[in-house]
Amino acid sequence: MTASLNRNNLFLRHVALPSDHGSWVFLLSPLLIGLFAGGSWSLATIYLVIATLAAFLIRQPVTIAVKIYSGRRNRRDLAAAWFWIAVYGLIGAVGLAGLIIQGFAYLFILVLPGIPVFVWHLYLVSKRAERRRMGVEIVGSGVLAMAAPAGYWIGVGNLDPIGWLLLVLTWLQSAASIVHAYLRLEQRELDVLPDIKNRLKMGRRAIIYTTFNLIFVAALAMINLVAPLLILPYALQWGETIWGTLNPAIGTRPTAIGFRQLFVSSLFTLLFILTW
Repeated sequence: MTASLNRNNLFLRHVALPSDHGSWVFLLSPLLIGLFAGGSWSLATIYLVIATLAAFLIRQPVTIAVKIYSGRRNRRDLAAAWFWIAVYGLIGAVGLAGLIIQGFAYLFILVLPGIPVFVWHLYLVSKRAERRRMGVEIVGSGVLAMAAPAGYWIGVGNLDPIGWLLLVLTWLQSAASIVHAYLRLEQRELDVLPDIKNRLKMGRRAIIYTTFNLIFVAALAMINLVAPLLILPYALQWGETIWGTLNPAIGTRPTAIGFRQLFVSSLFTLLFILTW
């Protein structure tokens, strides 16, 4: 009975899995884009997926542990937090060891920018200041976008500069998606439908982000750095932002906003892979 109780205390979903479910797309989208752009799958691909998922998942138990040590949570979840830190740490170590054995040790350069960002996140957590930080989320999405060049380099077998371009392209999409989500969450607090001028004013930042992305990709296509059809996924995101600006999400539940964001981001990813 005691052993069963102890196991139940360790296998806690809110400790083992991220609570912000929307963050998954900011990891999986760049990872899938990089892997498909690389065009080649091998044992190293499996090791990369293992290491990437472990690095992503370990954030949750570490965050829980920091909340406990800073007095934000009860200590009853501490054992579970350390258990999952150990599990994900071990799985990540296996993935990293596999990449080294396969000759991809140079991928560690992509880990370096993530370290100070993660420390920054944990500091904010300890100060109860991590929520509704758009800038932090945009920077964090850039760290997750590192999965794109990692997947691409494993596919092509070298540090091809195109990997950095994939990082920029996927990060721009993630940043625009985050800004759009904040716009929709702000709109849901409205009491009445604003006039067109105020709707456009509210959506100005989101429109600037997606318009820049569209123009940037179009310019890359003009100089033959990317395929002309790659403009399609960015046009999709731009159109979604224009629609969302003109049709405020007044009273819409956050989960409904999240599911729509997930659908659009998934469609973006599919279109990117097909048009790359």
